[in-house]
Amino acid sequence: MSLDLQERQKTATIDTERLCLRPLRAEDAEAITGVLSDFSVTRMLSRPPYPFTLDDAEDWLEANADSSDRAWSFAITQPADRVLIGLVSIELRQGGYHLGYWLNRYYWGRGFMSEAASALVARFFAEKGAFTLNSGAMAENAASLKVQQRLGFQVTGLRDIYAASRGAMVQEVTTALTPDYFRPYHFG
Repeated sequence: MSLDLQERQKTATIDTERLCLRPLRAEDAEAITGVLSDFSVTRMLSRPPYPFTLDDAEDWLEANADSSDRAWSFAITQPADRVLIGLVSIELRQGGYHLGYWLNRYYWGRGFMSEAASALVARFFAEKGAFTLNSGAMAENAASLKVQQRLGFQVTGLRDIYAASRGAMVQEVTTALTPDYFRPYHFG
């Protein structure tokens, strides 16, 4: 690996109090498959199919590697082993930037997602400036909505979306955040 590539990867990494957010790698496919094969995770996401396969993960990683917004997709890891336990990303879609995330259910309830999302949102606003960042969660996903609320996201509406994992329409609470309302999250 060239020194230039190592330096770019180092600066792309985001370290928090308990986590390391690092760029995605092809070898993350198995860990992604493991997490998204758990219906308790996938049922709260609109795009991944269920069951989720290794081919799905490899296809997604390949498409993500070709994306111009690749710099905004991070594996959520713990510093000791840097094994993927979740994902946090900001992507340009439907004319705006959108925050999305998921986490292995064995790590739920510990503030990891608030910490990871906060770190990525802070970097996004520092680099991009005064953009509006959109997000949302299924209406029944109180934990995800709490993450957004902690960071300062404001509810902007309610809409029906198709959830591929369920093969059905579900209600999504839409949210938005500007730098003026952003509240960084710190564990403890």
